[in-house]
Parts: sequence; structure tokens; C-alpha cells
Amino acid sequence: MGDLLQPWHLMVLLFVFGIFFLIPAIFYILTLQKTLHQCGPVSRTMEPGMVWLLIIPFVNLVFHFFVVLAISKSVANEFARRGIPSYDPQPGQPVGLAMCICGCCTLVPFLGFAAALAHLVLWIIYWVKVADYSRRLSMFPGAIPVPGM
Repeated sequence: MGDLLQPWHLMVLLFVFGIFFLIPAIFYILTLQKTLHQCGPVSRTMEPGMVWLLIIPFVNLVFHFFVVLAISKSVANEFARRGIPSYDPQPGQPVGLAMCICGCCTLVPFLGFAAALAHLVLWIIYWVKVADYSRRLSMFPGAIPVPGM
């Protein structure tokens, strides 16, 4: 039988990890970055490049809360600045915070699997919401000029 874990096993595991976790995470982060980038500098509460800190394991569990709050505030500020009608005073914040909480609960024994499933569903819902906010911002390009720019 030989060694239980061959080098090619590790390559297969890395490949599977990349396909199922890393690639969707990269596209998710690109969506968040694009949304923040579409907000004017005066509306932003976080620089777009900061969202890449979400790629760091375990740091992302805490930092994701900050990203959700920053995107919510930035999008709300930009909608108000551009006069875009919004029916949600805190765009994406409730579902985003629920997603973050479920993400942290995945570390709790006996709760982890259920929390992981809830996190996945909420992550997809949040991603779709943020992508919709980004789409709405691109539909209304007539931003109010920012003083000093």
C-alpha cells in the first residue's frame, strides 16, 4: 500500500479546493470590489482593494463583518448622492450580517454543518444583492459631481 497520502493526492486536494472554494471566492470579492469602486470616493467607507483581505483564512471571519457594514453604508451614501431610489435604508446589511454570523457559527461543534449550509445560502443571496446594487449604480452613471474633483 505504501504511504497513505501520496504527493498527487495533495495536488488533487488543492485542485478541488481551488475549484469549489477559491474560484467562487475570487469572483465574489471582485463583485464587492466593483461595487465599492462604483461608489464615489466621498461615499465610500472602505477602499475597494481592502476587500481582498477576505481571502485570508480565519481573518475573513471577522473582517467580513466590516466589509458588509462598509458596503451597506457606501451604497446607501452613493444612492443618496446620485438620487437613486432605494427601498432599503441599509442595503444588504441584514442578510450580510446574518451570513457573517452563520460563518462564525461554523466553528461551533454540533452546529457547524447546519451553520455552514445557512452560510452558503446567505452568501449566495448577499452576493446577488451586492451584484444588483452594482448593476443599479452602473445604470445611473449621472453622478452628482464631487467638489474638488
